Amino acid sequence: MMRWVVAILLLLAALPARAEEVVAGLSQTRVSITADFDGSEILIFGAVKRFQPIPAGAEPLHVAVAVAGPSVPLTVWRKARRAGIWVNTDSVEIDRAPSFYAVATSAPFREVLSYVEDLRHKVSIRRAIRAVGGATITANTADFTDALIRIREEDDLYQLKEGTIDISEETLFRTSIALPANLHEGNYTARIFLTRGGQVIDAHETVIYVQKVGLERFLYVLAHEQAMIYGLLSIALAIAAGWLASAIFRYLQS
Repeated sequence: MMRWVVAILLLLAALPARAEEVVAGLSQTRVSITADFDGSEILIFGAVKRFQPIPAGAEPLHVAVAVAGPSVPLTVWRKARRAGIWVNTDSVEIDRAPSFYAVATSAPFREVLSYVEDLRHKVSIRRAIRAVGGATITANTADFTDALIRIREEDDLYQLKEGTIDISEETLFRTSIALPANLHEGNYTARIFLTRGGQVIDAHETVIYVQKVGLERFLYVLAHEQAMIYGLLSIALAIAAGWLASAIFRYLQS
């Protein structure tokens, strides 16, 4: 048994170490959503740790950063005019779609990451979305996925920022990701990829915690965990607001 352990250790020691590794950090790993939250910005920075010099004639080093919010299933519908009114017709079930997704690269996307590597690591916006299929045989899944991406791009929930990562001496890099005000609560994953010739040579992953705090947190928990109490309080507040407005109006008329 001991001989097998020694043989495995010797085999692992003989494996070549990666020539380049990414060491990265974030300006903040927690984002608090308050009543006056209007968005935030995450600075992502890092360096490349090398164990040997860059070979002569090597492809340029590139960096890609992908920040993804919690993924949820959803249904995308297509509306059509029927008898003078707009109704839902075809639909596609989306098994997994991130509530927020941003990709930043140091060059045009296809220069940074090849098609095969994108397929493997699911870095691009389209690869981050998993569409199951249509409710009817006429539904084209790609059209529905494009529509979802277009709508969320307009709301700044999906972002593609090509050429926005600065690399200095193929060693230091930095970029920033803007988080909009309409963020979903949950854990956000930040992935950093080092690439050469479109191939991933190393990757690093960390988590950004996004959470409601203060009054926003209290109302969120109350609405989701004590729905009856939340409903009764909403009715009471509406009645009180109506009575107060009526009393003020009567006072001004007297």
